[in-house]
Amino acid sequence: MTARAAAGLPGPVRETCGFGTSRTALLTADILATMATVELIHAGYIRDDSRVGSSISLIRDGDAIIIADPGLVASHARILDPLRARGIDPADVTHVFFSHHHPDHTMNAALFPEAEVVDFWARYRNDLWLDHPGDGWQMTDHVQLWLTPGHTEEDASLIVRADDGVYALTHLWWRQDRTPEVDPYAPDQAILETQRARVLAVADIVIPGHGESFRVR
Repeated sequence: MTARAAAGLPGPVRETCGFGTSRTALLTADILATMATVELIHAGYIRDDSRVGSSISLIRDGDAIIIADPGLVASHARILDPLRARGIDPADVTHVFFSHHHPDHTMNAALFPEAEVVDFWARYRNDLWLDHPGDGWQMTDHVQLWLTPGHTEEDASLIVRADDGVYALTHLWWRQDRTPEVDPYAPDQAILETQRARVLAVADIVIPGHGESFRVR
């Protein structure tokens, strides 16, 4: 079984219709029409003047609207304006995802009062502390949660089957250029490298913790 198949990710469909034309393109179009979209609405950064911003992503999957890592930004407008430009009110957001619990990735979760918060461990809504199945949990139709310890022991990543490829939203890397190669906060670099390899085996596009996305394939 390939890594893509193990992750529940679709492979090519090879069917031929009765008049001899490959149905691959038609079936692919049908699949893509139902898939998720991923947009990086705030590219994160780490600067020498002590300014730090998280990479914040918007995922839409059917009725689900997910904000990943709503952490430090120069102002709330850096998060809210891109959402409003897309017709999304903060109360429309259904889920907030934390890749880990460092404050630069969690600071602005309260902007989304109706959202269920998801981390590596559980789901949280109002005063409810709700379990989820953990590694491989299908959070929505096309969004899967992976447990990816590395940057911290409590890291998680989202693997999204989107209309333009498979995305990984993760802090296994900090920046677009994949630096630093050795994570200074990682409790065990060998575990981090194992998780990096696991993600690279399925991802087409990676959104790192503090920067623009990079392509894997």
